[in-house]
Amino acid sequence: MTSNVNAAPDSTSAAPLTDLSASFKAYDVRGIVGETIDARIVEAVGAAFVDVLGLAGQTVLVGGDMRPSSPDFIAAFARGAAARGGRVETLDLISTDELYYACGALNAAGATFTASHNPAQYNGIKMAKPGAQPVSSETGLKDIQAAAEAYLAADAIPAVDEPGQIAVRDVLRDYAEYLRSLVDLNGIRPLKVVVDAGNGMAGLTTPAVLGDQLLPGLPLEIVPLYFELDGTFPNHPANPLEPENLRDLQAAVVRHGADIGLAFDGDADRCFVIDEKGEPVSPSAITALVARREIARAKAAGESEPVIIHNLITSRAVPELVQHDGGRPVRTRVGHSFIKAVMAEEGAVFGGEHSAHYYFRDFWNADTGMLAAMHVLAALGGQDEPLSQLAAEYEPYVASGEINSEIEDKAAAVARVREEYEGDDVAVDELDGTTFSAADGTWWFNLRPSNTEPFLRFNGEAKDRETLEQLRDTVLAIVRA
Repeated sequence: MTSNVNAAPDSTSAAPLTDLSASFKAYDVRGIVGETIDARIVEAVGAAFVDVLGLAGQTVLVGGDMRPSSPDFIAAFARGAAARGGRVETLDLISTDELYYACGALNAAGATFTASHNPAQYNGIKMAKPGAQPVSSETGLKDIQAAAEAYLAADAIPAVDEPGQIAVRDVLRDYAEYLRSLVDLNGIRPLKVVVDAGNGMAGLTTPAVLGDQLLPGLPLEIVPLYFELDGTFPNHPANPLEPENLRDLQAAVVRHGADIGLAFDGDADRCFVIDEKGEPVSPSAITALVARREIARAKAAGESEPVIIHNLITSRAVPELVQHDGGRPVRTRVGHSFIKAVMAEEGAVFGGEHSAHYYFRDFWNADTGMLAAMHVLAALGGQDEPLSQLAAEYEPYVASGEINSEIEDKAAAVARVREEYEGDDVAVDELDGTTFSAADGTWWFNLRPSNTEPFLRFNGEAKDRETLEQLRDTVLAIVRA
């Protein structure tokens, strides 16, 4: 028996594709629905997923976010995986960290359909091996692409002698119970919390984890903002990294007199924090705050020097605090596949990125915005000061944020900066891009070329705003000369 890959129902399908290089990225699959990703392609990817990872006869989990194309894609992936012998369990609507929970708790491979913070016309696939280990271009994604392209070229997916069945599983309650087992919020002072779900999956997971929808209530008054699941994103893009997408939350926190605001991206694996004044708390500060809690917990359990991972763009306040609290900071490149690999190698208890991805050993080294949010709520609710005062301890430096310069010859631009700055009083390293650090500790900056766009990205930090502004303006003038 064969499954004809053209049979997958998808009214948006364009001309059949057999080259998937436009949608297969370094860490996931992402494309425009009906152009570079459709149900026909997804069915072939589902079959390839089982083949490449050797999942015939094993459980294969598949779910998706609230994008209009996700239900069809879930069904198509399930058909392809079952045809090649996978025992498929569909999870239906899930956040990305729900998938990681399920892959970890059930020790099963899985995939979820999401394009994270991308606009409505996009969808994609994030995949994980059993135990929530990431699937990237270096750990199987290229092989899955090649196998899927072969099925598309043949226009058929041969079924194995014993095709798998397709069943349904709901993991939301188990996911919520597990997160609550990691951070106890029952004893904190009452908090008013505004949550902007951006019409994304946090509209489903927030009531389950922080509310009383599935579990007993917590001392939290949740003020919902855009909880309706709507993959057309009618209110604002589900990308809290862009300041304009935080404005509604900032205004709502002040209007409601809330203690804290939380903003999630579309698939709810990232969380951004707003203080009671409506001001953003930097992801570096959140990394430091959570690191302090995780170091204390690990030490109480007997670890002598708990490891904390941070990428090279996070504030230097992070490694300073980690060392102060008796942990060991480990600096890595930017990107979740690097972070997760180093988390595993080092046995790290926690890792954080400047982009608001937070990784936990107790969460199979995977990232979860909800668990990070719970740590912040526990820290805030465990003392009497407002969040602005609590966060100030973790933000002793002034950061530039990421500034892009459109440069064709990025290497030449970096060389010009290097010629200007390199010397005895400036250390230079090339872990990820090029980082320049003043020997006296007053400033550092990183220039990192984009792999996909003609951008050179500047991130910098200094002891005060005047120093930072002078540094920023000088470096950018050299870069853009």
